[in-house]
Amino acid sequence: MFDLLKSELSRRTLLYKAGFGLITLGIVPAIFKPSRSLAQAAKEPPMPPEKKLGWAVVGLGKFATQQIIPSFAECKRSKLVALVSGDRPKAEQYARQYGVNPKNIYNYQNYDTIRNNPEVDVIYIILPNALHAEYTIRGAQAAKHIMCEKPMAITVAECQAMIDAAKKAGRKLMIAYRAQYEPFNLAAIQLAQSGKLGKLKSIVSDHGRNLDPKDPADRWRANKKLAGGGSLYDIGIYSLQATRYITGEEPTEISAMMYSTPNDPRFREVEENVNFTLRFPSGVLANCTSSYGYSDTKRIQVFGSDATLELDPATDYYKHRLTVKSKNGNEERNIQEQNQFALEMDHLSESIMNNKQPKTPGEEGLQDVKLMQLIYEAARTGRTIKV
Repeated sequence: MFDLLKSELSRRTLLYKAGFGLITLGIVPAIFKPSRSLAQAAKEPPMPPEKKLGWAVVGLGKFATQQIIPSFAECKRSKLVALVSGDRPKAEQYARQYGVNPKNIYNYQNYDTIRNNPEVDVIYIILPNALHAEYTIRGAQAAKHIMCEKPMAITVAECQAMIDAAKKAGRKLMIAYRAQYEPFNLAAIQLAQSGKLGKLKSIVSDHGRNLDPKDPADRWRANKKLAGGGSLYDIGIYSLQATRYITGEEPTEISAMMYSTPNDPRFREVEENVNFTLRFPSGVLANCTSSYGYSDTKRIQVFGSDATLELDPATDYYKHRLTVKSKNGNEERNIQEQNQFALEMDHLSESIMNNKQPKTPGEEGLQDVKLMQLIYEAARTGRTIKV
C-alpha cells in the first residue's frame, strides 16, 4: 500500500502543483459553534438500516480498520456500504467481516466509478495527507459528500481546491475533527465560554508521541512528500485546534521554535518538536507543544481568573478525564464516554439529511493549514507573525 501511494503521489502531486498555483496566506474566521446537545442525540433511536446514509471508506490502514469501520456499529444515521483499497484481498476480508457487498469494493484506479453506485452517499478519506486533496476532489466530482481526515491537506492551495470542488458539485465537505464532537471536549468548551472559570487568561496544550518507523502506520509520516510536515501536522494540530475551540477566537499573533534531535533518522525529512505561542483578541495567551519524540501526551489546561480546567487525557480515542480546580477544591466531572467517531459521522449524515453546513466544514480545515504554515514561518524566521 505504501509503495502504491508513493508512486501515485509522484505523478499526481506534480499535476496538482501545476494546476493549483500559489495563493496568499490570508486568515479567515472559522470559530467553533456548538450544535445540538449530545444528550439529545444519545436518546434518539437509530434509523432503520434502509434510511441510514451509505458510507464508503477510502484507505484500509490501522486507523480505518481499528477505529472507524468498527464504529459504524454505533452509528444511528450512517452505515458502511463500500470500501476503497489498493489491496483487494484485504478489502475482501473486511467486506466479509462487516457485511459489505463485494461489488462495492473499489481500487484507486476505478474509484471514480463510485459515481454510478446509488448506495454510496458519503466518502470518508483516510489516506496519507498528500492524497487528501486528490481523492476529495475526485469524490466530489463523483457527486458524493465527503468526510476528510485531518489535516485537510498539505498546502493552502489544495485545501481551497477541495472546498471549491465540493461547492461546484453541490456536496458537503466536512473535516474529521473528532474532538469537536467528543463529550468531554464539548464540556470543556461550555465551561470555558460560559464564564464558569472566570475570565480566561491562558491555555496550555501539549500533544506528543513517539514516531515508530517499524510501525507501517507511521512509515509514511516520516516522508515529507506524503505527510506535508512532522509532529505539527499530525498531532500538533490537536493543540492548535484546542486553543481555537476553547476560546472561540482566532489568533492575532504567532511565535514558534522548532527542534529535531540531530542524527535521528526519523527526522531526516520531518520535524520532531514544535513549541508555539498564540495571542488571542481577548488577551488569552496559549502555549502549545507537539512532539514525535516522547511518550503519549494528550493534555489541555485552561486557566481562568476563578478556576482552572484540566482535560487529561484530552484527545484519546476512548478515555478522557476532566477536572476543574478552584479555591473550593478539585472537582472531577462525571461525563459519559461516547464513541466520538460514530458521533462525528452521524453529524455529517444529519447535516446532509437536513441540508445544513456541518460544524467542521472545509473552511475549518483550511484555517488550520494556514495557521500551521504561519507557525512554520515563525519558527524558521524567529519572528513573531502578525495574523
